[in-house]
Amino acid sequence: MQATVFAYPATLTRDSDGRVLVRFRDLPEALTDGATEEEALREGADALSEALMSRIADGEDIPDPSPVGRNQYQIAPDATVALKVALHRTMKDKNATAADLSRLLEIDHKEARRLLDPRQTSKVPRLAEALRALGYSVTTAIYDAGKRERILSQPAAPKRTAMPLRKGVKITAG
Repeated sequence: MQATVFAYPATLTRDSDGRVLVRFRDLPEALTDGATEEEALREGADALSEALMSRIADGEDIPDPSPVGRNQYQIAPDATVALKVALHRTMKDKNATAADLSRLLEIDHKEARRLLDPRQTSKVPRLAEALRALGYSVTTAIYDAGKRERILSQPAAPKRTAMPLRKGVKITAG
């Protein structure tokens, strides 16, 4: 299974007043601007978070992020929003209800509904626990946004190199 990274490609352009506009092709309703590129990127993350939460609240589908193209930035929503999106999509894929989540986590039904509600605050560890209960794993990616690094949606396979053994060392299967 391939990992899903909830970071969407955004295009930055200048308007006639010199402000930097941020547009997301996957989520056209997420549109914002800033006086500087840095401010526009911050506002873009906020607009993306709001658009994703709105789609959850309205029961709309949330598209997978498109590949990042030339001259685009990859912008991620707030971490809690990304986890709520993942939980929303997982619950939808599994046709699970808040009652099902409540039973899985052995929590009150109201707490399960709060985890699913995009407007309710939730803690990252609790959302990760809910995703684990549904069979998913959560990882974190840290990157330097100023360098416009791309976030990989699937980690590269580790390189395997043969380690030289010292003379006289015997390895046996346990």
